[in-house]
Amino acid sequence: MEQKRIYLDSAATTPLSRAAMDAMAACGREAWGNPSSLYGTGRQARARLEKARRDIADTLGVQAEEIYFTSGGSESDNWALKGVIGRWPADRARLVTTQVEHPALLNTALYLRDQGYPVTFLPVDVNAAVSVSDARAALEEETRLVSVMAANNEVGTLEPVAELAALAHEHGALFHTDAVQAIGLYPGLIPDTGADLLSLSAHKFGGPKGTGVLYIRRGTPIGPLIHGGEQERGLRASTENVPACCGMAAALKETAAAAPERREKLALLRDIMVGAILSALPDAVLNGDPVHHLPGHMHWTIPGVKDEALIPLLDLNGVEASAGSACTAGSFVESHVLKAMGLSGPALRASLRLTPSWDQTPEDMLRAAEIIVRTVRKLRGQAF
Repeated sequence: MEQKRIYLDSAATTPLSRAAMDAMAACGREAWGNPSSLYGTGRQARARLEKARRDIADTLGVQAEEIYFTSGGSESDNWALKGVIGRWPADRARLVTTQVEHPALLNTALYLRDQGYPVTFLPVDVNAAVSVSDARAALEEETRLVSVMAANNEVGTLEPVAELAALAHEHGALFHTDAVQAIGLYPGLIPDTGADLLSLSAHKFGGPKGTGVLYIRRGTPIGPLIHGGEQERGLRASTENVPACCGMAAALKETAAAAPERREKLALLRDIMVGAILSALPDAVLNGDPVHHLPGHMHWTIPGVKDEALIPLLDLNGVEASAGSACTAGSFVESHVLKAMGLSGPALRASLRLTPSWDQTPEDMLRAAEIIVRTVRKLRGQAF
């Protein structure tokens, strides 16, 4: 009997949850109209859309009018940076961010720099953690926005976003966080951190792809990214994808309710796999902060093995994993995150990211670890 495949790339995407599927199906059947239309069919769609907005707001601990629907995390990141910084002349607005942001944000910051806006990219330590003192030193009078991710998508490090948000506010700047990797496990991030803007993406917590949110605190000055009609209170044109928004709301509500037990389960699965791998491959290096990290996240440097050889071979043996960001993993490029952490040479091409799902079992972890160890030894030419 063929054994089931073990999916260990939840940081890249998650399967659509049953709650999301049911909500999307019901919405597609019963509220398929254009939510901007004034007649009955449109009003039905509008009612579903606004219920989804309220459900998301309630789950996050914010107001419904602070939730804006987008096409996902990349759009939300683009909008947060361009919408805030772009309201100012280039000589009066500085952006502070980090060297380890997701490409969606990092490349947006580089775009703004090309447009003449000063951008400071904060360094990180060997664990990919940002220093609050470095951030304090980087703040200048013209700093309008500080943007630091809540959790690193490659190595899993949790950043000190509450302290950084307080620091930004102390200097009169706004604070944005890309919470795409974190929000499903830490749904209270907005009240806990005091962020003015927060990006999330539905498919990281069981919702549909191509749907996300930009939280914008009431009163935050921001311009639109997409111009056109008056959707999303005039700030984000384009007819809303009502079924997808309903699916996102259902998935977020479900995952937030179970977040404490899921964090505990993921931490257990991580401990099991870390122990199994290190006992067989003692030279493997676990990257990221040893304490402040996403509970199930593992990023390894495995000496003597190239990731472009390891990942496909694991796939052939039933383990689905990645080397890093899903936005770059297909090309096996050297990681900007690892470079910022100080890694160089062969270590930049020896990565393995493992991110299990809360519903997997200890047996899954042990079997996956055995396959990983066997595959590494084969690539190294060792006996096994």
